[in-house]
Amino acid sequence: MGCAAQSGGMAGGEPPKVSAPAPQASVSQPGLTITQPRTMSDVPNEFEVCMDIQGYVVEPAKNGVNAGKGHHHLLVDVGLPADLSQPLAKDEHHIHMGDGSTCKTLKLDNGQHTITAVFAQGNHVPYNPPVTAAITVKVGPAS
Repeated sequence: MGCAAQSGGMAGGEPPKVSAPAPQASVSQPGLTITQPRTMSDVPNEFEVCMDIQGYVVEPAKNGVNAGKGHHHLLVDVGLPADLSQPLAKDEHHIHMGDGSTCKTLKLDNGQHTITAVFAQGNHVPYNPPVTAAITVKVGPAS
């Protein structure tokens, strides 16, 4: 019945030694996070969206398709495409960050908007299963 909380000790009056669990290495799980802004934030019409990715490497699209590497896309007020084997569209609702950046300034009209970050390969085809994160923001004029 050994218990670390028991009183008593070893000869010489030393307290009993309790072994602490070994420290665990910090291992991040693969995934995508939108670090800025936070969901349900009030933001001005022009604001920056920033992402952090774990388990993948961000690189420019011009580097081509490389395992575990790719770049960010922002989908504004639209859902993920049904066919993830095709490149993401490129229009006002599908913003490509093919330069390998992790932040993008958006200009949106007043109102509530959903922004979905999608990590895709160099050919703009999302990973499958998709690597995504989403936030909702309330856009209004700067005060």
